[in-house]
Amino acid sequence: MTDIPVKEMSFEDAMRELEKVVSDLEQGNVPLEESIKLYERGAELKLHCQTKLKEAEEKVALITQEEDGELGTKAIDGL
Repeated sequence: MTDIPVKEMSFEDAMRELEKVVSDLEQGNVPLEESIKLYERGAELKLHCQTKLKEAEEKVALITQEEDGELGTKAIDGL
């Protein structure tokens, strides 16, 4: 587990850490108190990854196919 705040992590870094958290918990070799901390960190990482994916999906959704077959984009407020 790193000391980097989750909100500052890239999607890829958060996924790697989440995979490590899951692996550590699955192995069952972690004391109860540490397991609770890992679970909490994992929940935070999961939410961060879901948010990053949703943001990416919204950006991709802006790409539309025009009637003539050309790709175009639509601007939405805030992006």
